[in-house]
Amino acid sequence: MSYKTTGVIKSIGDIQSFDSGAKKLQFVVETSEQYNNVYAFELFKGADHVQHVENFTKYNKVGDSVSVEFNVQTNEYNEKYYTNLTCWKCEKVDGANSAPTETAEGDDDLPF
Repeated sequence: MSYKTTGVIKSIGDIQSFDSGAKKLQFVVETSEQYNNVYAFELFKGADHVQHVENFTKYNKVGDSVSVEFNVQTNEYNEKYYTNLTCWKCEKVDGANSAPTETAEGDDDLPF
């Protein structure tokens, strides 16, 4: 089952590298919801897809509005359970999608 939330990136952790070539990154998103409004996501990619982790830090920064799609993943270790929010898609939410402002008549510099 997949979930989706939208919010603002509050922090981006350092990239962790593993001997297998895999990389992992943790980032935190704060939403405008009244309760449960802070989510810590994990972005983990194997050696053949590490560019996705590197691109995340290249194209996203603290303060960006994003829409995150994720799965809830729980693992058991020594009779204790650990739950991760595993991000599989993160897109910027562009606030500039509003209609362009209209120019007054005669101010049109377009060649057509």
